[in-house]
This record gives sequence, C-alpha cells and structure tokens, in this order.
Amino acid sequence: MAEQPMLKFVNIERDMPEKRPPDLRRSDFHEIYAEYADAKAKEQSSRCSQCGVPYCQSHCPLHNNIPDWLRLTAEGRLQEAYDVSQATNTFPEICGRICPQDRLCEGNCVIEQSGHGTVTIGAVEKYITDTAWEKGWVQPINPSAEREESVGIIGAGPGGLAAADVLRRAGVQVTIYDRYDRAGGLLTYGIPGFKLEKEVVMRRNDQLAQGGVTFELNCDVGVDISFADIRAKHDAVIIATGVYKTREIQAPGVGVPGLERAIDFLTASNRKSFGDTVEEFDSGRLNANGKRVVVIGGGDTAMDCVRTSIRQGATSVKCLYRRDRANMPGSQREVANAEEEGVVFEWLSAPKGFVGDPVTGVMVQKMRLGQPDATGRQAPELIEGSDYVEEADLVIMALGFEPEDLPTLWGETELPVNRWGTIKADYISGQTALDGVYAVGDIVRGASLVVWAIKDGRDCAEAILRRLDADTNAIAAE
Repeated sequence: MAEQPMLKFVNIERDMPEKRPPDLRRSDFHEIYAEYADAKAKEQSSRCSQCGVPYCQSHCPLHNNIPDWLRLTAEGRLQEAYDVSQATNTFPEICGRICPQDRLCEGNCVIEQSGHGTVTIGAVEKYITDTAWEKGWVQPINPSAEREESVGIIGAGPGGLAAADVLRRAGVQVTIYDRYDRAGGLLTYGIPGFKLEKEVVMRRNDQLAQGGVTFELNCDVGVDISFADIRAKHDAVIIATGVYKTREIQAPGVGVPGLERAIDFLTASNRKSFGDTVEEFDSGRLNANGKRVVVIGGGDTAMDCVRTSIRQGATSVKCLYRRDRANMPGSQREVANAEEEGVVFEWLSAPKGFVGDPVTGVMVQKMRLGQPDATGRQAPELIEGSDYVEEADLVIMALGFEPEDLPTLWGETELPVNRWGTIKADYISGQTALDGVYAVGDIVRGASLVVWAIKDGRDCAEAILRRLDADTNAIAAE
C-alpha cells in the first residue's frame, strides 16, 4: 500500500499532467510524496536488528548512533531521531547524500552480511535531516555566552566548516579564510549537484554566517594575507585547505588542447549551475556536450566526471582504469550508477600517450594484475602488443589529488610536513609542532572522505576548546 501514493505522484504529475485535477496544487503532491518517504523511512528503519554489536556504528568514522536513530525513526519520533543524528554529525544531510555507505555503515550492516539486503541508512539519514530543516527543528547557532578568544580557519571545506560550527556554538569568535568566492570547498565546487544539491551546502553556510562566523572569501593565503598575519590575529589557527594539486601523468602528447584536469571540469560545471558566467564552459573547452569523452582514473572523482559528462550530453563516455573492478578505489555503487547511465568501463587499461592536437584519441595499453604490491594490492603489469587508440574529443584526468607546497606558498618554512607534503599533526587533536597551529582533513590524511574531514574538524575544535579553557583557568589562578 505504501507504493501507491508514489505511483500516483509520478504518473499524474510527470506522465499525465493533463489529467491532474485543477484544484490539486503542486504542494499537495509534495504532501503525498512526503507521506510515501516517511513510510519508506519507517519501513527501512524497522528492519534494523538492533544487534548487540552495531557494526554500522563502529564502521562510521563519526561513530554515529545509527541503531538509536533508526529505532526512533521506525517509531515515528523523527525530531528525536534528528537530535541523536545531529549530536555526532555536523552535516548529516550531506553525509546521507555523499558518504560511500556501501564501504562504511551499510556495507557492515548485519542484515546485509546475512544476505537480506542492507538497511538504507544513508537514505534515512538524509530524510530525517531534510525533514528537520522543513519542520524548523534545526536550531540556529546561538551561543549562551560570547568568548573573547578567536580562531582563524584556513579553508572553508567540510573540515573547516565543522570546526567552525563547534567553536562558534561555544561562543568563540571564528573567521574562515578561503580562496574561493563561495564557502564549501569541494562540497560546493567539486561534487556534482546531482549528488549534492548546492542549496543544501549554501543553507549550512548561511547558518554559520547568521550564527556569527566571519567569512573572508576570495582570500588567498600567502597572497592576500600572510600566514604569519593570521597567526598574529588569532589565539589558534586551523589549517583545513584540503588537497587540490592534481596528480599529473607523464606521457607523449600531454599538454595538447582537449586534456583537462578533473577539478577544472567539475568546478566549471558547478559554477554554471550557480548561474555564473564560465568562459571555459561556454567556449566548449570544459563542456562535454556532443563529445566523445574519456575519463582516466578509478576513484570517486572519476565517477563524478563520467556522470557529469553524461548529463552534459556527451555522445559517448568511457572510463579507463588500470586495475579491475574489484580493485578500484571508488564506490561500487557509483560504478553501478554510471553503468546504468551509459558509461562504458575499460578495465585493466592505462594511458600510454595521446594523439592529435587538439586531442583525437588516447593510446591505451592493456594490463593484467600481477603480484601484490607493498600495500597488498595486485600490481598492474603491461601486456605487450596490446596497444590500441581510444578515440576522444575530451580527455579528463582524474588521477587523484596531492597537497600543495604550503611551507613555500605561505613562506612558513617551519610548518611541519611529511615526505608526501601533508602536514604532520596529531590525528586526534590536529595539533602541529607550531604552537597554536592545528590541521585537519585531507591536508593531514591525504585525499580522503568528507566524513573523515568532518570528524577531524569536530575533534580539533574540541581540543582547542580544552586548551582555551585551560589557559583561562591558568590566568584566573594567578
């Protein structure tokens, strides 16, 4: 019976608008859909076994109390479910949309492991938080008391925003510095809108701004303001820049027109969705419409590129990955979605070079999996004589991201980094060897998940609050 309202909504509103009663307004359809969604959320939540060992919770980086908010949802106590969810996650509606649940909570659901299909944890998380916003349950940031201390945060991505939320709710004065014109980092400009609607991100940005967080946008640290100046202005500084430097490929033909970085391609598409004037998109350079597209890479960014290309109207989209499907780093759910949309995956295929100027094809060499490498993954090996050319008008490089050389860019030679260029910091507090300087998210971990950045930001903010309290108590004791 729960399916019928959804069928009515879809058939009349989308497929048979001429049969829609004139007095049945669009808001009525929203009510019908909401009833259906509520029924589905309760149905899925009731499937939770409330097992003695909640593997879903232990495999969530934030250790969200998933069994409890599923139980509350099943009982129709949505506001309480939201309160439990929000207690450990600053942005549950974002995680519900973009977390790779198949590799985290849902992939470790006891019901899933027993062969009966996982509880759709992510969908329920998204639903209860969207409902909370609609019903006005999401509380504004309103500190009970203001504090004099201030914290500067470099980077307005998920790690920086999560830290800002915790600090500001405690009354700390917070300023976020970011090089882009909108806050959100990869949430805003990296992840496509069909996975994460931009109004969802902007709503959180607005909540922080209305709660007293100061945003210094279009501010490039090391150019518009020095790192030393930021340290001098604040009692503590959090580095949450993420990693944006694209891994390059060395091969014949690199540099010809038609070879583009994934971050440039995705940013152009997202800017266009905001209504911005994007010359590189309008000229066709960063626009897949009418083109044969080849994406090189096997991570989540590659999946974003292939699925964006489909939506832009590419004539064909192929993804080259040097290992097989089982060994790719991206979400298997995303691969399945891409295949359903028409993307063709060329497994065990690696680029050898590029032909044409502008590009007309990718020289591909076939691979096989050999012995495991140092990480335990089977290393790809070249199959001699297997080369061929894959025709392409646009080649998107999605080979991953590396950290920028922050000590050089910021003129801060004492900023501690490891041999990979990521900042050396305590994994719990985020504290670096520089007094009062912390670091969180990808700039510490390397390219990772949004949920890990949120955890790092929250943990770091709590560590800073403990330090500020200790300093205050020490002064009072003198």
